[in-house]
Amino acid sequence: MAANYKNWVPKGMIAGLSCATGVLAACTAGTALFGKKLDPRIRTAAVAVAGVGTAACSAALAWSVMAHKKFSYDGSRQLSREIVDEVAAYVYLPKDGKGLDVGCGSGALTIACAKRNPQGTFIGIDRWGKEYASFNRELCEQNSEEEDVDNVSFEQGDAVKLDFPDEYFDAVTSNYVYHNINGVNKQELLHETLRVLKKGGCFVIHDIMSNGRYGDMEQFAEKLRSEGYERVELITTDNGMFMTKSEAKILGLSGSKILLGVK
Repeated sequence: MAANYKNWVPKGMIAGLSCATGVLAACTAGTALFGKKLDPRIRTAAVAVAGVGTAACSAALAWSVMAHKKFSYDGSRQLSREIVDEVAAYVYLPKDGKGLDVGCGSGALTIACAKRNPQGTFIGIDRWGKEYASFNRELCEQNSEEEDVDNVSFEQGDAVKLDFPDEYFDAVTSNYVYHNINGVNKQELLHETLRVLKKGGCFVIHDIMSNGRYGDMEQFAEKLRSEGYERVELITTDNGMFMTKSEAKILGLSGSKILLGVK
């Protein structure tokens, strides 16, 4: 069997939108054909509302199918695989070093980093919430077995408050996680991640780092440099590196950047 890293747009979402579109379309047609006993104004309003709902669900369904194909590990585009492999290429461990992947999901990035760093070990943590119910610790462990990678482990964890002491890891990484965490300052989340990184360790964080979500990241990077961090870079990934500007906009990934450096 091959590893199953799932899809950022789950099949359950597509199935739900298909069902909703069908129901709304049936309501629209039914009201138009069989609602003759209704007041004409009420009938017209009901048909209009149901029609708008049908159109909205149809558009959401079309987007979900398109995005699912692009993110699929089995499709022709394989955007998720490309992103994971390229992010992992920046992550390195010293001999017997320990790495942390925050928000590991199905274990894809954790396993990719572990493959590239057989001289160390990687831990993937995630809260595995209901939003991605098909992602769980068991799936991560199955995937690591299928990939024949044994220098990984997976634990329940919270990115907001990491259950590790200061300067515990030689590398920390994350991929498209923090923008999903509501009610928390994203730069504070980054500081929490960097808290558990050893002096001399590398960090590679990839996310949608738009100003609206993260604030001024150029200023944040400069602050890290002033605090003694080395080789701090912000690499734009939505303008040809992983995807074109237009593709990023369609997929809701505009503003994607990698923040990397050495503590």
